[in-house]
Amino acid sequence: MLPAAYDTPVGQHGDVPPIALPPVPYDATAVRPAWAELPAGLREALTARLGGPPVAVRPAGAGFTRGFAAVLTGPDGGGVFVKAAALAEQRHLVDWYAHEAAILARLPAGLPVPRPRWALTEAGWYALALDAIDGRTPRLPWDPAELHAALAAYAEVAAALAEPPPDLVALGLPRLTDLARDDILWWGEVAAGREPTPDLPAWAPLGELVALESRLPGYAEHGGLAHCDLRVDNVLIDPAGRAWICDWNWLCHGPGWFDLAGLLVTAYASGLDADLAFATHPASAGAPADALDVTLAALSGYLLTSAAAGPSTASPHIRTHQRWSGEQALGWLAARRGWA
Repeated sequence: MLPAAYDTPVGQHGDVPPIALPPVPYDATAVRPAWAELPAGLREALTARLGGPPVAVRPAGAGFTRGFAAVLTGPDGGGVFVKAAALAEQRHLVDWYAHEAAILARLPAGLPVPRPRWALTEAGWYALALDAIDGRTPRLPWDPAELHAALAAYAEVAAALAEPPPDLVALGLPRLTDLARDDILWWGEVAAGREPTPDLPAWAPLGELVALESRLPGYAEHGGLAHCDLRVDNVLIDPAGRAWICDWNWLCHGPGWFDLAGLLVTAYASGLDADLAFATHPASAGAPADALDVTLAALSGYLLTSAAAGPSTASPHIRTHQRWSGEQALGWLAARRGWA
């Protein structure tokens, strides 16, 4: 069911821009080890937890990491979603998975999120098992009903996290204000000559981009908790049409409207009324008047400068994803500001 707090349908603009499809297959971006490539000791430990050898292994194609990720179906027909990474070679992934497990275990009950089942360490690997969500990555361009479901799911999440639950606060979560200053704001670095200028359209006013993004740290001081990585490939749509929000390792202190803007970049690219969806969503209530523009400026700078950073070992698709997403964020901002 959709929450009563969010019942605005998502439709097309009156003046519909061209639909822009990403050159990235979001359900097939990851490069992951297969089940047979895992250490024998780890496979044996996972088999024991399943009650026997898996009768099916369904790899997760979405994502931009090289960790193992798949739904394992046990002999009894029950399934779990398992993420696994090597303790030595992929320590950052191990830390992310363990942190995500702690977050998921403490999120308020009833939210459309997977919950942790168990974790184990074996053969130099860490493995985390979560609820297996019977769902798929939303197709692009967004189907309006699926986007509506995703926005409804986030309305539930944003309402539950508007007042940060003490159990989550106790984890020492980062602050979006600090993340913005340390890692997200890049147009100022470009303007100062400390970062190469990405390939910008001639109409893009660098000075105004700097001014807009510079407001984010101050704005981000206010709010509850934010997912901080809400994208189309972190959403699953189940057979009943309900949306589930996944990948929670970046939870931070910050406003829900920051998540909302990030998710809606692909809605804008899909020719849907992303402006209306943002303005009418409960998570944007009380946001500064220019919060959406500020966020789009910051995201465009972060994504476009990241895309220009050269090849990545994480995924062969990540730079393409960043470039396309940055271009869409900048294009949406330009349409709102009348730049082009």
